[in-house]
Amino acid sequence: MYLMNDITRDGNPVLRQEAADVTFPLSAEDQKLAADMMEYLVISQDEKENEKYKLRPGVGLAAPQVGVSKRMAAILVPGEYEDDEPLFKGVISNPVIISHSVQDGALDMGEGCLSVDEDVPGFVPRHDRITVRYQNLAGETVKIRLKDYPAIVFQHEIDHLHGVLYYDHINKTNPWDENPDTKYIK
Repeated sequence: MYLMNDITRDGNPVLRQEAADVTFPLSAEDQKLAADMMEYLVISQDEKENEKYKLRPGVGLAAPQVGVSKRMAAILVPGEYEDDEPLFKGVISNPVIISHSVQDGALDMGEGCLSVDEDVPGFVPRHDRITVRYQNLAGETVKIRLKDYPAIVFQHEIDHLHGVLYYDHINKTNPWDENPDTKYIK
C-alpha cells in the first residue's frame, strides 16, 4: 500500500519526463502498480482509513507520481453524495484526448496535487468537455466522453504522463484572472 512517503514530490525529474507506453498483456509488476494506485485512492477517500494512514485525499494518481515513468493512472471520481456510485473508477493506460470542446473549464477554487506540497493558487484552464481513448486493465481500447469535473481530473492525470504539472497552466501575472468564455466548476 502506498503511503504519503511513497508519493514522488515536485522537483523529482520523473515528474517532468514523457512517460513510456504501457504494454499488454500487463506484467505482474504493472498489475500491482495499477492495484496499488487504486488502493491509495480508495483509502484516501475513506475518512477513517485516511486518518489512520495520514493520507492526503486524491481523485487521481499517475504512475510518475509513484516514481514509475509509464503511461498509467488510477482515477476515482466520487459521486455527488456519499452513497452514490463513483462517476468514474478505473485505471487508464496510454490515454489520448482525441477531441475536446472549444469552451474551457476550470475549478473555481483551483487545483491541487499529491506531488505538490505547497498550495499554488490560481485558475487552471482546461477543456470543459473531452473524449479520451485509453486501454483498460485487460488491454481493451475504451473511448469515453467526459465533461466538467471528471474531464478536469482526466486532463490533470494525462498531463502527469507528459511531464506537465497543474501549475504550469496558471496565468503567472494574474492567477485568478476570470475569462468570460470559461465555465467555472464548483
